[in-house]
Amino acid sequence: MTEPARILVVGGGYVGMYTALRLQRQLRAELRAGTAEIVVVTPEPYMTYQPFLPEAAAGSISPRHVVVPLRRVLDRCRIVIGEVCSVDHAKRTATLATLATAEEGTGAVDLTYDELVLAPGSVSRTLPVPGLPDHGIGFKTVEEAIGLRNHVIEQMDIASSTRDPAIRDAALTFVFVGGGYAGVEALAELEDMARYTARYYHNLKPEDLRWVLVEAADRILPEVGAEMGRYAIRELRARNIDVRLETRLESCEDRVAVLSDGTRLPTRTVVWTAGVKPAPVLAETDLPLNERGRLRCTSRLAVEGVDHVWAAGDAAAVPDVTAKEPGRECAPNAQHAVRQAKVLAENITASLRGQPLKEYAHAYAGSVASLGLHKGVAHVYGRKLKGYPAWLMHRAYHLSRVPTFNRKARVLAEWTLSGLFKREIVSLGSLEHPRAEFELAAAPPPDHGDKPSS
Repeated sequence: MTEPARILVVGGGYVGMYTALRLQRQLRAELRAGTAEIVVVTPEPYMTYQPFLPEAAAGSISPRHVVVPLRRVLDRCRIVIGEVCSVDHAKRTATLATLATAEEGTGAVDLTYDELVLAPGSVSRTLPVPGLPDHGIGFKTVEEAIGLRNHVIEQMDIASSTRDPAIRDAALTFVFVGGGYAGVEALAELEDMARYTARYYHNLKPEDLRWVLVEAADRILPEVGAEMGRYAIRELRARNIDVRLETRLESCEDRVAVLSDGTRLPTRTVVWTAGVKPAPVLAETDLPLNERGRLRCTSRLAVEGVDHVWAAGDAAAVPDVTAKEPGRECAPNAQHAVRQAKVLAENITASLRGQPLKEYAHAYAGSVASLGLHKGVAHVYGRKLKGYPAWLMHRAYHLSRVPTFNRKARVLAEWTLSGLFKREIVSLGSLEHPRAEFELAAAPPPDHGDKPSS
């Protein structure tokens, strides 16, 4: 018997999940006949819908409902929980480490493939800022979002119970670095949540909390345009949020954020959302990369000069054939990633069947951003919206884009219930260290030496 054609999908994010989902539909006959096999290698058994992370952090959506279980959605694919360490395309081999290889102690294993889809996504782009590895908090995963929510409420608990004014001020100062979607939406949603939560503390007022947004450029939210960016700054400042433009974080050692304008902010919270970079695994391949470390791709989403390798999303530098200026690339955002996945799956199917390939072409439709409950900005198809209409458009758009009817229904139900009832203000910080209490109880009692004789 001949071996089935193996399609290896690296990554279970937007591109990875949507490509595998479409492939298992288009190749239904081949999968049933055993002539094709789809293997998805991903570090997590779920896809995170990242636009909902700010609302998950604010408690508007349950964390379980911003993730999509891959095994349920990709029921005709083989899901491998692990990470690809390197790719040797000359040998059609990917080296991967899984939970099992760690337990067995045998090291990474090799997996051969016939078609390779590289969609490992991106990781946080950090700079050599002193103290950042020790005190910085990311905002890219659902775990980080929920951890940040717990952290903010915990700081309010500290401020409420301490007698030291310096500790109180540091606990109530929250510094966000990065004025893109992630930073602005996370800050706006958490500020909303914290302002509401403050009413339940006898000695805290919303004015006691200090929120600072640090952005190195001269504007925030560049995707929604200059006018809407200026409106967003006015809205944030009207809520007593300190927006610092053309400013960088120089250091955050010893729990003091030092800014490039000379400001020193004692703080226990530094949230880093200053951009992303391609996943490190791309550097461990024998495939062509551009100066930013992304895979050089054609408009058909194939890697340049290489057969049987495909890429899209954050990992790929895809020419924008709709742009007026030559040489422009598609922005590495969800809007392109979801649409690229569709074309990518169709081209892989066409390649296997010997049919012509399609070009990826999508004119940028615009952007929407939330600024907290009932507030937002949008620039869609040339139309500019702000305030409640923009916020409503933000919710409607992302509800339409979150995968599966199951998740759509659950998110809509939670939004409805949150409109009828009060916000949740519970911090479940113990979730991050669930065995801490048991370990304390199971530890042997301290030895105080022999008791004195009576």
